[in-house]
Amino acid sequence: MMRRSSRSGSTEMFDTSTTLFGRRIMLRPLALSDFEAWREVRTTSADWLLKWEPQRSPNAPDPTTDRDAFAVRCSARHRERQLGAGYGFGIFAEGTFVGEINLSSVQRGAFQSGYVGYWIDQQAAGNGYVPEAVVVLARHAFEELYLHRLQISIIPRNSASRRVVEKLGLRDEGIAVRYLEINGVWEDHVRYALTVEEWDQRRDELEKEWL
Repeated sequence: MMRRSSRSGSTEMFDTSTTLFGRRIMLRPLALSDFEAWREVRTTSADWLLKWEPQRSPNAPDPTTDRDAFAVRCSARHRERQLGAGYGFGIFAEGTFVGEINLSSVQRGAFQSGYVGYWIDQQAAGNGYVPEAVVVLARHAFEELYLHRLQISIIPRNSASRRVVEKLGLRDEGIAVRYLEINGVWEDHVRYALTVEEWDQRRDELEKEWL
C-alpha cells in the first residue's frame, strides 16, 4: 500500500498491485508466472512490435528468451509501483495474455503527469482491447492516482497505434521532432494528451462506449 494526496488534499491509501477491470479485459501487474505466455506473444509478434520500440542494448539480456531477465523486468516494475514512479500492467482478454499497457515516468509536484505506452499481440489486434485498456488506465490514473495529465506519443506512420487514440478522440498536441530513439533512429512523434478536466467532461461517454 502507498499514500498519495488526492486533488482535494486528503491522503488516500491504494494498493500498488491493483487489478483493474474493463468490460472484456483485465489489467494486472505481470509476474514471473507470466513468462511463457509473454515470451510466446513477443516471439510470434516480433516483426509486428520491434520496429516501433527502442533498441535493446546488445549487452543486455533479452527477457524474451531469458527467464531471469524477465524476472528482473517484473521486479523493476514492482519497484516503480512502490516508488509511485510507474504502473505497468499486462492486458488479459478472457484470461489470455494479449499485451501490455504502462503508465511511466510519473511526476508529481506541479506536473502531476504520466506517459502511457501500449502494445498488443498481432493476433489480438483489431478487437478494441487497447482502447478499452487506455480508458481503464485513465480512470485509475485520474480517479485513484490523482494525476492531472496523461500523454501518449506515437510515430506518425504507426497507423495501428494512432487508431487507438483516434477512436478515443484524444487531443492532438502536434509533432515532437526527433522525440524518441526507436529501433536505432531518432523518430518524430505525435503527442496526444488527456487532462483530468477533459476526463471529467468525457468520463460518462468513454465509459459507456468502452467499459
